[in-house]
Amino acid sequence: MTNDDHFLSRPQATKYLNDRGIQLGENFLGQAASRGGGPLYRRLGKQALYLRSDLDAWIDTKISRPLRSTSDLSA
Repeated sequence: MTNDDHFLSRPQATKYLNDRGIQLGENFLGQAASRGGGPLYRRLGKQALYLRSDLDAWIDTKISRPLRSTSDLSA
């Protein structure tokens, strides 16, 4: 956890991602926590908490490299 990192609630984490151009529905993080494949999170009682650094790292694992054409995907 870095000095400027802090915990975000699930609605705050969704807003954080949406503000960065990653458009997710309000239920996505809850569903991803249930099914897997979402960003790391922690629990405080029943509340899910996300670190901005974990959200950023998750984006990095999901986003492709820069492409010039759809044919670049198969290379």
